[in-house]
Amino acid sequence: MIRRVVVTGMAGFSPIGNDWNEIRANLAAKRSGIRHMADWDKYNGLLTRLGGPVQGFELPTHYNRKNTRSMGRVSLLATRATELALSDAGLLGDPVIGSGRTGVSYGSSVGSTAAIADFGNMLLNHDIGNLNATTYLKMMGHTTLANIAVFFQVRGRMLPAVSACTSGSQAIGFSYEAIKFGQQDVMLAGGAEELCPTMAALFDALYAASTRNDEPEKTPRPFDRDRDGLVIGEGACTLVLEELEHARRRGAKIYAEITGFATNADGAHVTSPTADTQMIVMRSALENAGIAADRIDYVSAHGTATEQGDIAESHATEAVFGCKVPVSTLKGYTGHTLGACGALESMVAISMMREGWFHPNLNLEHIDPRCADLDYLVGDGRSIAAEYVMNNNFAFGGINTALIFRRWIA
Repeated sequence: MIRRVVVTGMAGFSPIGNDWNEIRANLAAKRSGIRHMADWDKYNGLLTRLGGPVQGFELPTHYNRKNTRSMGRVSLLATRATELALSDAGLLGDPVIGSGRTGVSYGSSVGSTAAIADFGNMLLNHDIGNLNATTYLKMMGHTTLANIAVFFQVRGRMLPAVSACTSGSQAIGFSYEAIKFGQQDVMLAGGAEELCPTMAALFDALYAASTRNDEPEKTPRPFDRDRDGLVIGEGACTLVLEELEHARRRGAKIYAEITGFATNADGAHVTSPTADTQMIVMRSALENAGIAADRIDYVSAHGTATEQGDIAESHATEAVFGCKVPVSTLKGYTGHTLGACGALESMVAISMMREGWFHPNLNLEHIDPRCADLDYLVGDGRSIAAEYVMNNNFAFGGINTALIFRRWIA
């Protein structure tokens, strides 16, 4: 039996706010979360000094040493976002969480880099230094997933989604499938990333990081002819997904329905995107949802502000939807939050669909003529009575995802 899947809780942390009201205000004010990272000046050879940190992240007192000793910052962000999402859904402390009918799908690009550095120190200096019994638990690729499961005593399916920039969106898609096909009734889905100069150094090495260090508010510039690369950000976001009848029985509020998901691989290059397979993943998600392309009222683009990425994605989007679909990307405001972006961008797209207002592309002043002729949102954004929105994400390794959300009308 195919079951319907709805979103009943959402919460997240981002460089432009730690709840929807704050994020919404910054989107409307066209206020960037990008900062000059003065602490990065100590790294010789690092060209970029830009990042998108989460501001004002604080933990309640019940996050004590005992229940956080296996958590680095990435897991703390993920766990607290999940707690807030569960509270939003009215499921915090509910017996269903530990019943075996609730699972977790979560991910990040890597674990906590501070813990990775401790192991690196051992190899370089032949000294175990700060290593202890929990260092690996902070470093491991599925650290967010494991820590969420332990903190909330979840006993259902564990579906790690560790796929760089598609970690959050794959986690939502895997969770959607787990509920749709009857494997679980509730899923905690999302992604997280902590800000680290190693990520900035990676994109420096690829000549893909912005070096507009003296003008942080003017970069990144997705789809703009004057872009000079991406900016790394951090964040976390959790969506609580639930089988529709399960949600109805308990009188839950419903934010949106997930109606389509697809994921595929380019199978061509580990860092250079392929428009053809991006096009295929969008069409596959439409097929999964059982709707035509003209039913999509808005596309939340991946939009990293890299030359190859922007051009490939825009042409793939035009091939599927034509030139009239409204398009914008959150990354102009937040930078690239890597493992968190798929979940954060889904939360923002759902929230905008509910309000009927969609944010513009920040810093888009002159559309790159090599990008496709799309309806790029600019100015003060736009009021759109949207029924369906699509969120697209693309990752290193040639991994592509597309998610479709439908506005919920009770």
